[in-house]
Amino acid sequence: MKQKIRHLYLNTSLGYFILHPFFLLYEYVLQLIPDKTLVKRKFRSSMGRELDLENPLTLNEKINFLKIYERHPLLPIAADKYKVREYIKDTIGEAYLIPLVLHTKNPKDITAENLPDYPVIIKTNHNSSGGIIVKDKSNIDWKAKRKVLAKLLRENHYYSTREWQYKDIEPRIVVEKLLTDTKGNIPDDYKLHCFNGKLVFTQVDLDRHTEHKRNLYDVDWKKIPCKWIYENGDEVPKPSNYSKMKELAEKIAKDFTYVRVDFYSIDDSIFFGELTFHSDSGFGKFIPESYDYMLGNMLNIKDAFKKEK
Repeated sequence: MKQKIRHLYLNTSLGYFILHPFFLLYEYVLQLIPDKTLVKRKFRSSMGRELDLENPLTLNEKINFLKIYERHPLLPIAADKYKVREYIKDTIGEAYLIPLVLHTKNPKDITAENLPDYPVIIKTNHNSSGGIIVKDKSNIDWKAKRKVLAKLLRENHYYSTREWQYKDIEPRIVVEKLLTDTKGNIPDDYKLHCFNGKLVFTQVDLDRHTEHKRNLYDVDWKKIPCKWIYENGDEVPKPSNYSKMKELAEKIAKDFTYVRVDFYSIDDSIFFGELTFHSDSGFGKFIPESYDYMLGNMLNIKDAFKKEK
């Protein structure tokens, strides 16, 4: 239901006209709720139990602990889908960046004339709204897309998630070349979860736009026998450049307590996707739950602790 309402809000003039006052009120009310109170409510609603921030044990609890207490100065830069490019260039090299077409703070700049003839993806830098895929720019209602982007630029992802790194990111639109494989399909990405600078497991999401499936693999590419939010999918072969992905991910991860490093792999070439510091916002159920505890036990959060003032 939430996704349908959001679709109406972003993609229809009538939906925006009707819903915008309610969204403003909703955001205003959210701003009045203290971080810990909101996070605890969402955790209880999603996980069916209370969140223990005093003695966090599971991966989800520790992710929420980091949301509340970790204030690493690199987080807002690394979470910004535009500014992170410079960080990645300095950390692992420019060769791993997806080619940038343009960036702007003005939706009016997003026109067919300003875009290349090859496929691109248009996204904002300050939230997790996905992106607008453009394969044929002559077949796009650009006025409608500019309206969607204008609405996205007004959002602040922090208030609904309390993921601090998003709070003060200056919103902008980023256009990148759309990566495709030899068949013209968007390649699967590999999400490498690193704890305290070391790879612990890799997440592979399958059929995201149809029947979403998810597999987890340990560092030796053995399938972890659990479900994390979604059902398991077909077996995924270990990428031929997996060792290189691991090396690059750990280079990036050395600066962070917990980070998910996303890579695309096309014909043995590796491209950086994004960095995520609170996967599924810390509200993703594991089945069986024992894996939430097992993975949580592997993450050391003591260095991220920040005493409340």
